[in-house]
Amino acid sequence: MTEFTGLTAIVTGGASGIGLATARLLAARGARVACLDLTPEAVPEPLLGIRADVTDDDSVRAAVRTAVTTLGRLDILVNNAGIGAQGTVESNPDDEWHRVLDVNVVGLVRVTRACLPALRESPHAAIVNTCSIAATAGLPQRALYSASKGAVQSLTLAMAADHVREGIRVNCVNPGTVDTPWVRRLLSAAADPDAEFAALRARQATGRLVSADEVAAAIVHLAGPSAASTTGAVLAVDGGMQGLRLRPPAADAGPGKP
Repeated sequence: MTEFTGLTAIVTGGASGIGLATARLLAARGARVACLDLTPEAVPEPLLGIRADVTDDDSVRAAVRTAVTTLGRLDILVNNAGIGAQGTVESNPDDEWHRVLDVNVVGLVRVTRACLPALRESPHAAIVNTCSIAATAGLPQRALYSASKGAVQSLTLAMAADHVREGIRVNCVNPGTVDTPWVRRLLSAAADPDAEFAALRARQATGRLVSADEVAAAIVHLAGPSAASTTGAVLAVDGGMQGLRLRPPAADAGPGKP
């Protein structure tokens, strides 16, 4: 028996990256897990892959029905599906703003809305939203992405207030820069990938990127019974990026170091 034995979960964007790491960890700890994704064929066993497009309400509702019917119940929802965007407020046309917000914000709403009836029937109901350090730190060239994740953090708090008396906890995790396929694609498109990778590492106090498994561990903690009194929380998994203000290495080595 483990903490998650007998519990079930839906993870969106569960075919790769943080979503897949989270689904695997939930399963390893005893949960039965359905991964909703555009590429369900990429979801490995024993996870259940179900096709879903979070921008299509009918697709979402059908996928959630299939997941709940197959699993028999629903206890945990991890809203992880999302896409990135680069640039300042001038860089992206209206269509791209609508596309990113439709996936990252309204997509979360669609999935949550479809899952709430089943979650209300669970004695252990938890929602964890994958947010980002971009919600709280001003990052260059991330205007659209930051706007979407700022909305996710605010929405997390509103959802927590709305559903706490129904026995549904809602929290979010704010990763820093995570070593995922999306970040690797960004690096490969940079003029100097090595320099860009070094810059991403350096802006986190730990001097390295966050791993998908580390973010998954935080999500699973918030989803678990041991966090039963935690709701409306924002958990940073960012290598100290948000809260720490380190001096440059040269200053640390200089005279007068405490």
